[in-house]
Amino acid sequence: MDQTASGADAPSGLPANLKRFEQRFQQFLDQTTPYYKERWASTGVLFLLYVVRVWLIAAYYIVTYSLGIYLLNLFLAFLTPKFDPAMEGDNEDDGLALPVKAEDDFKPFIRRLPEFKFWYWATRGVATAFLCTFFPIFDVPVFWPILVIYFLILFGLTMKQRIKHMMKYKYLPWTVKPDYTSGGGTKSG
Repeated sequence: MDQTASGADAPSGLPANLKRFEQRFQQFLDQTTPYYKERWASTGVLFLLYVVRVWLIAAYYIVTYSLGIYLLNLFLAFLTPKFDPAMEGDNEDDGLALPVKAEDDFKPFIRRLPEFKFWYWATRGVATAFLCTFFPIFDVPVFWPILVIYFLILFGLTMKQRIKHMMKYKYLPWTVKPDYTSGGGTKSG
């Protein structure tokens, strides 16, 4: 039997297996990072399976509503800049504020919630909601049209607020690189 220098056996059992699983899962996440289309397609398929399940069993509307609110919250964090121009004191001395005038330097849009984390947490949310549909305790009886109307109102109001914020501070939630080839330079023939 091999023993380490301190006389203890090599780690085994549940903690070691859990650590190995965490390492493999992190390795899988690291390998999927560049494949954003495939990641989002798999999340879309999982979401579609969830919707079909909820539709077929005609239940778990409160879980669906909770998932919708959660995904809306993630989406808003995805659209929000990490350095919010509305918070004047936080970003003046670090130089990372969004440009507000045409003559300001180009600064890329840095998200509060990066795309990978948005995908990861959205996928976890959909998987959790899907798992909840297998337990009757989560099937709370509600009148689902009220939830749909409330969600649409909430979505409309929050998106209106976010779009107003984008228009006020003149930014887009994606990076648009300036075109250095046209404009001020001379064209060579």
